[in-house]
Amino acid sequence: MNEEALISGCLQNNPLSQRELYNRYSPRMLSVCYRFAHGRQDAEDMLQEGFIKVFTQIGGFENRGSFEGWIRRIIVHTCINQLKKEKKFTDHVELTHAEHQVHVREESISAMLQVKQVVECIRMLPVGYKTVLNLYAIEGYTHKEIADMLEIGESTSRSQYTRARVMLEDLLVRKKIIEKPAGEAALQPNLGTS
Repeated sequence: MNEEALISGCLQNNPLSQRELYNRYSPRMLSVCYRFAHGRQDAEDMLQEGFIKVFTQIGGFENRGSFEGWIRRIIVHTCINQLKKEKKFTDHVELTHAEHQVHVREESISAMLQVKQVVECIRMLPVGYKTVLNLYAIEGYTHKEIADMLEIGESTSRSQYTRARVMLEDLLVRKKIIEKPAGEAALQPNLGTS
């Protein structure tokens, strides 16, 4: 079934079309939810709630941009709303636990890391940190957009992102996923703080 027929069937509340849409997009969207959630059950709950919104709002898809991108935005906003409802994104953790900070170049990260290990380390971050990191570095939102979504200051978004990077890099080094670059003792973030 092509995308146009799939959308048309969902607009008519056709259960076969809805099942096909869910089966086609849910695996990728579950991975989005998983990055925001505390565990698999939370991720599955976010996914279900997100797809309910997809089905109820599908008439609002205007064929501008990709359909998958439209679904992804709904899923991300569902995850954020769930975190806001639980007030979990406001958690703030100081970096007192970090004994050392590391500088890792972006090009070396992509060459050295396996996606699953990185995702697991991201999931270990405090909720506020991992939420901002996911939204900025993975989903591509600006700090202004993140601030609006989370109802926090733009400078808070930038700060949480920077701290998330430091904490993530520390975790990756401690878990021996990456090595601390020789001769570099302190983090000098160069991975976009705008």
